[in-house]
Amino acid sequence: MTLAIFDLDNTLIGGDSDHLWGEFLVANNLVDVGEFKKTNDQFYEDYKAGQLDIVAYQEFSLAPLTQYSSEQLEQMHRQFMQQVITPIRLTKAEQLIQQHRQQGHTLLIITATNLFVTGPIAEALGIEHILATEGEIIDGRYSGKMQGTPCFQAGKITRLEAWLKESNEDMAGAYFYSDSHNDLPLLKLVDHPVAVDADETLREHAKQQGWPIISLRD
Repeated sequence: MTLAIFDLDNTLIGGDSDHLWGEFLVANNLVDVGEFKKTNDQFYEDYKAGQLDIVAYQEFSLAPLTQYSSEQLEQMHRQFMQQVITPIRLTKAEQLIQQHRQQGHTLLIITATNLFVTGPIAEALGIEHILATEGEIIDGRYSGKMQGTPCFQAGKITRLEAWLKESNEDMAGAYFYSDSHNDLPLLKLVDHPVAVDADETLREHAKQQGWPIISLRD
C-alpha cells in the first residue's frame, strides 16, 4: 500500500514536542530549572539552524528519564499530553491523516524526537506505525543513552529502509510531509514531498523544486 509518512513536530502538531517536554519539566521543577532551560533552548536553536549534535542532545533529553520509574514517567506523560499536547493538536492535520486513511494508505510518523515523548502522541493521532529516536532501557529504566541509529536527517532514511524490509512495504508513490529543512534527505527521496508550514530554507527549496507548500494551522 502507498505510504503516507509524516514528520511530527511543527507538522502534525503546532509545536515541537521535544522542546515542549523540556519546558514541561522546567515548569514542574522536575529538573535543575535555570541550567536545563538554557541548554534546552540552545539545542532547539541548533536544531532550527541545522547544526544539532543529535547524540549530545539525546543524552541531554534522556537524562531526566533516568530519575523516575516507568509508572512515574507514564503519569508525567499523561499530564504532559493533557496540559501541553492536546492544546496544540491541529484539526487540519487530523483531517489530512483521515484523508490518507480513507485512501487505504499506510500511515507512518517518522521523528527525531525520542519514542517516550512521541509514542503516546502517535497513538492519540491514531497512527499505528512510528519511527523515533530510541532511548536505551535496562531493567525497565532508561539508562540515559541513545539506542541504535538516531531518527534524524539521513538517519531517517536508514531507519525507514530497515522498517520497509521488516514490514514488506515499499516507497512507490510515497508521500512525506515535513516542516523542516533537516528532513530534506527524505523529502528528496519520496515521490510526493510536501512542505508543511515550512521553515525558510525548506520553503525556498520547495519553491525551486515545485513541491506543494501547505499550511495545517488554523
